[in-house]
Amino acid sequence: MRTDSTVRRFASALVFASLCSAAIAQGPYKVLDHWKLSDPGGWDYLLVDSSAHRVYITRGDHVDVVDATSGKLAGTISGLHGTHGVALDPDGKTGYLSDGRGNAVAVFDRSNLSITATIPAGTNPDAIIWEPATKSVWAFNGRSNDISVIDAASRKVVATIPVPGKPEFAVSDGRGSVYNNIEDKNEIVKIDVHSHKIVATWPACDSPSGLALDPGGNRLFAVCDGKKMSVLDTASGKALATPAIGNGPDAAAYSEKNKLAFASCGEGVLSVVDASGSDYKTVQTLATKRGARTMAYDPSTDRIYTVTADFGPAPAATADNPRPRPAMVPGSFEVIVIGR
Repeated sequence: MRTDSTVRRFASALVFASLCSAAIAQGPYKVLDHWKLSDPGGWDYLLVDSSAHRVYITRGDHVDVVDATSGKLAGTISGLHGTHGVALDPDGKTGYLSDGRGNAVAVFDRSNLSITATIPAGTNPDAIIWEPATKSVWAFNGRSNDISVIDAASRKVVATIPVPGKPEFAVSDGRGSVYNNIEDKNEIVKIDVHSHKIVATWPACDSPSGLALDPGGNRLFAVCDGKKMSVLDTASGKALATPAIGNGPDAAAYSEKNKLAFASCGEGVLSVVDASGSDYKTVQTLATKRGARTMAYDPSTDRIYTVTADFGPAPAATADNPRPRPAMVPGSFEVIVIGR
């Protein structure tokens, strides 16, 4: 039989849990704006060019380039087949796109958004990064399970690195190492950028996709299925923590200034993890919108950009397409701007 004091303790615990949940929901970040882009098409990666105040959003056969302050469309990169990611040369002049269906990397002029060269890569290049230590571009080929390393000066592939499975997102520490999620093997590989060899393979959580790096703290943040983020030490590969995040994540970011790790999740939340200590608590679960699973972080403004759209009902399944995707409602694509 419950006593009055037991009931009071139980009620106090409920109040405390409610206050904690409210604090996580409120947190430091909020949705600041919604920017509509009327052009059709799906989407994949986003990238912020802080110096030029631009957000690059890959949209299948084209790339939307949006003013990061006003939300106005600054221009479009067209003539692509099925683009996924964007990488930028620090020279401020040149950019690179992974054109998946074209099995190529497209080079573009950032001043006028024209494509200036096309470089053959592996099959279905997906993630793409600039590697500063060797001044090269790395394209991660999702179907040929390898990496095309492109010398920026000659614009030629100088190495093809096989990986043990499907490569997802990657990061460079700028000091000689690239880290890459291997989604279908639940692993992270560490690659020496000079020898082009895998020097370590570490277990990660389920289906790691987005990946972020704290270079000063030597930590990786991989976002995974099962509502988990995997925090790893970059020297040993030791798992440091698995903080809880939202369901269906696809991108990760890290704020060096604020010591926070972010995960954008398809269920419609942005998860914020405190990386200032060793407990890695989830300090905020911010409601965004269903489908907003990719993002880009701008450290100069402490703003996050994520995208999604509205969808109609899914068509009936067929033998050729057993899991059909619902069609996007025309004109519903939007950029969600998040900040303090």
